[in-house]
Amino acid sequence: MDSLLAFASALLALRLAGQIGARWRARRAPELLAWGGSLLAYAFATAALAWGAAAGWDERSFRLYYLCGGLLTAPLLGVGSLLLWGRRWAAPLALLYVGFAIGLIAFVDVHGAFGTDAIPAAQDHLGLGARIPTIVANSLGTAAVVVVALASFRRRPLGNALILLGTALAAVGTALAGLGEAETAAFAAAAVICLYFGFVTPRAGRRATARTDVARPIS
Repeated sequence: MDSLLAFASALLALRLAGQIGARWRARRAPELLAWGGSLLAYAFATAALAWGAAAGWDERSFRLYYLCGGLLTAPLLGVGSLLLWGRRWAAPLALLYVGFAIGLIAFVDVHGAFGTDAIPAAQDHLGLGARIPTIVANSLGTAAVVVVALASFRRRPLGNALILLGTALAAVGTALAGLGEAETAAFAAAAVICLYFGFVTPRAGRRATARTDVARPIS
């Protein structure tokens, strides 16, 4: 059951990432590309949950889960918020960070034995040097989401409320990872739904005229 729920959450996140990608192809808004990347990373993280629940956790599933869920999701979400706010310098910074994150997880030493019935804790398998970038990047990404959402709340009250709720649900799911794959996957599914609708909700007073209509960058 744990693996099925995690797999369903992964499919949902992948589907919604594809929807954001379609909107980006239509509008070429850079924030949509970052947000789509964040949801795609979330999809792979929940796929790693399904992998670990079905076959038992090992170094491969842990690396995928840590890269996508720990290193990429929240920072890319924050980059999308900054780009929506008109901070174009966030795009090249995001590219550099993604390359760094992939290199880090590809070459970092993973130690310790893996169990088969619980999500591995990062501190049990990674040294402090490998965990610090995750802590910093997640903190900065979450801070960017909160600051931009609060600063532009009057323009997009519903969208920003949903983004804040989705971010909170994702954080709670990560904090409660010790409860198991099913519980974490349930929080992931709820978070990705809130984030998706937060991304595509237009500004207050602006009527959508097409399915590809989304909020424009704040000037």
